[in-house]
Amino acid sequence: MARLIWRQLRGRAGRSVALLLGVLVATTGFVVLTGATTTSRLVVTGTVERNTRAAYDILVRPKGTRTPLEAERRLVRPNYLSGLFGGLTPAQYEQVKAVSGVEVAAPIAMLGHVDTVIGGSLDLTAAVDRRLDQQVIRVDLNFDTDRGLSVGHAKPRYVYLTRHPLIYPDYSAPPGPMVRYTDGADYPADSCGFQFQVPREVQPDGRSLPVCNPLARAASGVAGSTMSELDMTSLSPARLLPDGRFEFGPARGGKPPEPSRRLLLPVGISVSLLLAAVDPAAEDRLVGLDAAIEEGQPLRPDSSPASGGYEGGAREFPVLATSRPFIDGTVAATYRRLTPPRISGLPADAVESSLAALPGVPAGSGRDNFADRYLGEIRRMIQHPDECCGGDLDVVIQAGPTEYDQLPDNVLRPRTFTVDPSVYGSEFVVRRQTSWLSGDKLFRPINQLPLGSTGMGPHRSWRPVGTFDPLRLTGFSDLARVPLETYEPPTVEGADDRSRAALAGRPLLPAGHPGGYLSAPPLLLTNLASVPELLKESNARARRAPISAIRVRVSDVDGYSERSAERVRLVAERIAEATGLDVDITLGSSPAPQTVALPAGSFGRPELRLTENWSALGVAASIIRAVDRKSLALFALVLVVCGFFLANAVSAAVRDRRAELAVLACLGWPARRIGALILGEVAMLGMAAGILALGLAVPLGTVLGIDIGWRRAALAVPVGLLLALVAAVVPALRAARTNPAAALRPPVAGVQRAHRSRTLFGLALVNLLRTPGRTLLGAGALAIGVAALTLVTAAAYAFRGAIVGSLLGDTVSLSVRGADQLAAAATVLLGAAAVADVLYLNVRDRATELAALRAVGWSDAALARLVGYEGLGLGLLGAGAGAALGLAGTAALIGSLPVELSLVGVLVAAAGVLLTCAATLVPTALLRRIPTARLLAEE
Repeated sequence: MARLIWRQLRGRAGRSVALLLGVLVATTGFVVLTGATTTSRLVVTGTVERNTRAAYDILVRPKGTRTPLEAERRLVRPNYLSGLFGGLTPAQYEQVKAVSGVEVAAPIAMLGHVDTVIGGSLDLTAAVDRRLDQQVIRVDLNFDTDRGLSVGHAKPRYVYLTRHPLIYPDYSAPPGPMVRYTDGADYPADSCGFQFQVPREVQPDGRSLPVCNPLARAASGVAGSTMSELDMTSLSPARLLPDGRFEFGPARGGKPPEPSRRLLLPVGISVSLLLAAVDPAAEDRLVGLDAAIEEGQPLRPDSSPASGGYEGGAREFPVLATSRPFIDGTVAATYRRLTPPRISGLPADAVESSLAALPGVPAGSGRDNFADRYLGEIRRMIQHPDECCGGDLDVVIQAGPTEYDQLPDNVLRPRTFTVDPSVYGSEFVVRRQTSWLSGDKLFRPINQLPLGSTGMGPHRSWRPVGTFDPLRLTGFSDLARVPLETYEPPTVEGADDRSRAALAGRPLLPAGHPGGYLSAPPLLLTNLASVPELLKESNARARRAPISAIRVRVSDVDGYSERSAERVRLVAERIAEATGLDVDITLGSSPAPQTVALPAGSFGRPELRLTENWSALGVAASIIRAVDRKSLALFALVLVVCGFFLANAVSAAVRDRRAELAVLACLGWPARRIGALILGEVAMLGMAAGILALGLAVPLGTVLGIDIGWRRAALAVPVGLLLALVAAVVPALRAARTNPAAALRPPVAGVQRAHRSRTLFGLALVNLLRTPGRTLLGAGALAIGVAALTLVTAAAYAFRGAIVGSLLGDTVSLSVRGADQLAAAATVLLGAAAVADVLYLNVRDRATELAALRAVGWSDAALARLVGYEGLGLGLLGAGAGAALGLAGTAALIGSLPVELSLVGVLVAAAGVLLTCAATLVPTALLRRIPTARLLAEE
């Protein structure tokens, strides 16, 4: 039998080589494509493992603090912890630390936003007319934020400049109805109509008159006032000395201010910084806090509040202050020089009305960025610890989380809140001026948490011991940097052209108000040891459970893997069982961009569409599951297409030997011997093709950038043999049942019902019906190719659909797209090869018929159109069926039929029709080589 098989293969060298090449292409394609799929999976898992190491693996929060969006879409808003105040007790913290497998448990207690006035100055020197004896410089201030889109127009401020001497109150003197001034005389304390001490101008006749300040009157006359920078009309007196210097500012120690060459008007802007308490040792182990110190000294776990510069048991709490306030805010000023009427001696209300009515001439402008001034203010407090004063801690503002409405296009729209102004102060406490943005739309609920005395003095204050740079904390991959990370600065970009143009291509930054949309991370850090003293006069809940969250790093975990995921899951379960708290696994999370529609503000900011990086939980696990499903789907599709291609090639070879097999049956060969002959020939070719594929797979993989080792390449031999045998089973069974009369039947039968065709296309359709098996085989080959391409596209679509929406998922999707495209191209090529083979056999088997048509007068062009129309009909049947089959499989694979994939099915079907028409060019070219005379003579 072996010799006979070898003779048969040698005797039909052309068909044997064609079948050998078919098995070789299928086997090599299978090995290379499965190698590409495996390589793709290794790339994905490697990318996931490298980019999923975050600062902590588990987040422990109070029970019931998950937001609806988090529960529904597994999304957490950036800096979510900044809106979470208390809820965990120190005892629960100890329970978490005691859980086996916990390497670091770092608690954080968000305490609230504290007022910080960032001081700056405007240089008015150039606006002074040194020829005048008295003049007023009007300063019109505009505060702006949101990249200049929100602008607040403040009441004007005035600098009254005189050449006459000024005398100042001696603040070191005890209070009373009379006030001692720097000239040694006593004057009434209420000379401006209210209990306030103001400078006095010495008149030419020797008398002195008070220079009343409207701001002082407003602050004194309104209990509980919470004026913002926009509400303060003030008059600041200054003296132009004979030598050209300026005497300006408060008196110190009963002496006039130090003269200066520049006339600098102090201007401050109130911003809010979030204060949090941490365990410095745990924080250093978690994120490297000590290594991020820039100035001063680290925060010590045992640092305790010190006595402040106030009476009544005032306390000053140590903090680490940020060196980056992440605040967007500037002030612009225009100057006008006024020639004033008599001001000295007028009541404060008369001063304000008189100045407002005066005309003036332009005298210049100025601008200052107060975020740039922030660090200088912090440094001053660090370098002069004995100097008054630190930041106020009389009350803190606690701003809750933002709530959202989901628009029909899945865009999130934050809700606005109305806040009672009393949260900024009380009838007993007049705080420093509030931010002008308190009048803007607020996107967070705001509450007040009193910390100190209700008296006028700030009995609680903070003072920095050092500064830290949040960007120098332990960094991780940008693909896995979780936006709910404690110190992550907000990142918000314009989401459409209009918004990007409004922001001038820059990111939106926090405005410096606790109720604003963007929440900055905690930028003032104190230690947990100070919390009991800090909250001593606060409410019972705050004292009992001050900790907001506990961030947990699990031991022996380094990036995402199945082992690490299981270890983290076990530790999370233990924590949940021990504490009963909300426990979330953050391992494998990644930023997920969300579109937010920010409503227009009250100070000119238009509505903006923003892209904000939220945290998508469980991204790594979704990626690994999706790539496994995709690998399995591609593996099965490649196997089916290769098997079908071989089955078609073997069937064509068996059809070509119809007469020979019928003769063997007439000579008495049993069915099993005929079947064994076919299987033996195909098995020998499969073995040879497998060996050749073994030598081709590795070099081909190297050229394509696919890692195919020799072990995987060795699979080509059994795969080639198995594929060949499976493909030969049905043709071998058909050959075994060959009827001896088959040798006498023509390969092309007539139709069962006579039909006269009036068009060439109609005749082509009749010809297709005369060979239904062959027609179905050709259409089936094309249908498999079209269906396979559609399903490969669906598999890639389902894979990306499972992971896109996060930065890590988008990166992984890009890394595997090449493998998807390679698999799709291979399925199309294999399907096209099967179609071309069927069309070639169809023309060859009908060669006698075509010769007869030429003999009766048909031109070669008419015969070519006939074959072309047959190919078109075959293409329409096969492509249509394949598209329907592929779309049905798509719906089963991903559970729906997206419009995008429906369009893909239509386009692939159209490409299949065009491919079939192109495939007819080869058999059409053979028409000219048909030996008409010989075929008719043989017939």
